[in-house]
Amino acid sequence: MCGIAGRVNQHDPIDRGELFRMTERIAHRGPDDSGYHLRARVGLGHRRLSIVDRAGGRQPLANEDDSVWIVFNGEIYNHLELRAELIARGHRFKTRSDTEAIVHAYEEWGAECATRLRGMFAFAIWDERASALTLVRDRLGIKPLYWAQRGSDLVFASEIKALLEVEGLAPAIDDDALASYLSLRYVPAPRTLFRDIYKLPPATILSWRRGLVSTRQYWDLADVIPNPAATEVESALELRETIDRATEMRLMSEVPVGAFLSGGLDSTVITEAMLRAEDRRGALKTFSVGYQGPGTESEDELAWARETAKLLGTDHAEVRVSSREAADALPKIVWHLDEPVADPACVPLYFLARRAKEDVTVVLSGEGADEILGGYHIYQRVARAEQLRRRGGGLAEVAATVGMMLPWPRARRAARLLELPIELGYRGVSRAFDDDDRARLWPGVALPPPHAALEPHWAKSRGWSPLRRMLYLDTRVWLPDDLLVKADKMTMAHAVELRVPFLDHKLVELAWSLPDHLKIRNGVGKALLRRAVRERIPRAVLERQKRGFATPAAAWLRSSLYEPAREALLARNSLARQRFDVRFVEQLLDRHRAGADCSAELWPLVVLELWHDQMIATAASEEESVYAAS
Repeated sequence: MCGIAGRVNQHDPIDRGELFRMTERIAHRGPDDSGYHLRARVGLGHRRLSIVDRAGGRQPLANEDDSVWIVFNGEIYNHLELRAELIARGHRFKTRSDTEAIVHAYEEWGAECATRLRGMFAFAIWDERASALTLVRDRLGIKPLYWAQRGSDLVFASEIKALLEVEGLAPAIDDDALASYLSLRYVPAPRTLFRDIYKLPPATILSWRRGLVSTRQYWDLADVIPNPAATEVESALELRETIDRATEMRLMSEVPVGAFLSGGLDSTVITEAMLRAEDRRGALKTFSVGYQGPGTESEDELAWARETAKLLGTDHAEVRVSSREAADALPKIVWHLDEPVADPACVPLYFLARRAKEDVTVVLSGEGADEILGGYHIYQRVARAEQLRRRGGGLAEVAATVGMMLPWPRARRAARLLELPIELGYRGVSRAFDDDDRARLWPGVALPPPHAALEPHWAKSRGWSPLRRMLYLDTRVWLPDDLLVKADKMTMAHAVELRVPFLDHKLVELAWSLPDHLKIRNGVGKALLRRAVRERIPRAVLERQKRGFATPAAAWLRSSLYEPAREALLARNSLARQRFDVRFVEQLLDRHRAGADCSAELWPLVVLELWHDQMIATAASEEESVYAAS
């Protein structure tokens, strides 16, 4: 796990100081080492977190004749198999690192070498002979990669804050992206909330040559052939074996490895598979997070995690987060996020990673199981609503009409599912502002419809079952642009590498090929996973009610975070005052303090305000100061 940055120019020489500043801006991602490759019009920078071939794996790294150079962030779990194949084809290796396998794979197969890689990765390759730069991101978007054009030149980095070191790339808000953020709490790729700065989407190759940029997608779940005849017994066995293999591959490390253990099904499955791969009972470090303070007890899962760790036999540690700690850490958390992602789970994950770093450098977790195996309750609710709506008749119409008249947001959202087709009614597992409240917040502006950014993904899934369509959307958008952004940025804030076995692409393809009835059965999600591990996992875990990574955001916004939030949002020069109806914002604060739960709306506004203050307003004031002094 590392941080990468770089620039390629069409005409002008590289500014060495700028490249150094870009790379050092993300030093937290790789505190162990740094390296640079500079030529007249290309510069590559690297910050290293040493995990594999700690002695010989320094980057940037080149092929035998220095004609191909790479900077790489991630892990290639099948690099030993690739190495053997490439040596047989005549390539000579000088290190034991997985990075070098990519270099020689590129020599052999070009940018399509990405299809040969099994792992998580974001890398840049400079081909001296072709005078071409290639950027590649892994299939699921586990590792981030951002880029921007400056005329015919191109800059890239693992984090946006590195790009803000580029001269002339002044940070500004993309209003269309802001509209998406207010609805979804994140911005779908390829946009970011910064105007003219883009995310490279998952499974995408970007090519730069002679000032021209092109992109292409090299992998898509839509191309995986379904297996409608799959049987439960055979599929459960195959799923269990694939999970075991994916987990075992992710134990590749020369540094200590642990696991995030919530006590839920997904993290317990991965922890048990780690123990099965390497018998380390009593030695495997596991970590969980909970809360302390009024209003947090019902959302505290530490007891579950503690009991599960005891049953599995791990060396368990836990951390509790107070409301005051959450409020104090939130500005730093937002800084690490780069662009606002209004997921309150960023807070506990930040503290969890900080605690884990005391004992390990690599952790495995259960992210991704819900999105590939149908674990969220909303999948069942939306599928039932879609079936009722498709049948037509007066019942769905009456229910929708009554629901829209009720004062409760949840009732209105349920009614909208009956009233609208799935492409318009379903926006993923998270939400921020409803359409009506978004219009009240930002009046007098022609906002793009909330589903506009999602339409390309819906178009790919026409004709599929409702469940399949939702899983596809969430795998393409929610996973890379919310959940995995949070996972990467919060762990790398403390130089911890997070690995996610459930998002091994072969495991994802297997899950995708299976029929719906093996994923959800009798109102229970992840049914096949439960069948696959029922002889391995404690019964209490298997039967436990599904819960997300709950956070007491509502309680925090009534206690230690209330005054800072109010002060930031209602300040004389706040973004909320500049862009939005500040009276409506004040009403949300007052209603929440009085007992209504407005945390789904307030949390995005608070995160947005902190982000704007750090990334936009501060940068603008610094530029004005430089101008005034010149």
